[in-house]
Amino acid sequence: MKRHRLSRSMSAAQFDNGYWYAIELKAFADAIGIPSANKLRKDELEKAIKRFLRTGTIRSPVKRTFSPRGRRDVDRELRPDLPVSIYTNDADTKRFLECESRKLAPGLKPKSGARYRLNRWREQQLIKGVRLTYGGLVKQYVRLCQRKKRFAKIPHGRYINFMSEFLATERGATRQQAIQAWKTLKSMDTLKTYGAWVRRDSR
Repeated sequence: MKRHRLSRSMSAAQFDNGYWYAIELKAFADAIGIPSANKLRKDELEKAIKRFLRTGTIRSPVKRTFSPRGRRDVDRELRPDLPVSIYTNDADTKRFLECESRKLAPGLKPKSGARYRLNRWREQQLIKGVRLTYGGLVKQYVRLCQRKKRFAKIPHGRYINFMSEFLATERGATRQQAIQAWKTLKSMDTLKTYGAWVRRDSR
């Protein structure tokens, strides 16, 4: 099936039914004048573009500072009492979080989606002016990993949500089968949800 192109004249529904790569979203967002488009996450780009398609108005979807200056936290030797200043999602930072979290909760197992939610929580705390330390991040990560209930669906996290629902619902399904189903769904002119996948044969 031929892929649609992003267009100023498309509807929000057409946008939702397509699958757009980050590089496409950034180029389109930049073309329509969304501020700092190349620094926005994919979900933020989608939110800003959908607003434009619905209303014709431009608004940055975030309030955080995009260009912090100075040394990265990871280059300052991460430790629990170090204030969060210039955070990076690199391998060393991830190892620090995993190592320190197991000191607080021996045997702790990473929970799918916990790190994503930790990053969003961190951003929100900093926007509110809360002074965070890496020890605070570790404690929040432990709380997220120890959560018994499944996380709520991530807005715009279509791949993550699809994989979670597919594997939870399709008895005996493997991750590879879920990935293949997602690839098929991406090429379809429909919402990128597990429900749309289930209904595909009834069209």
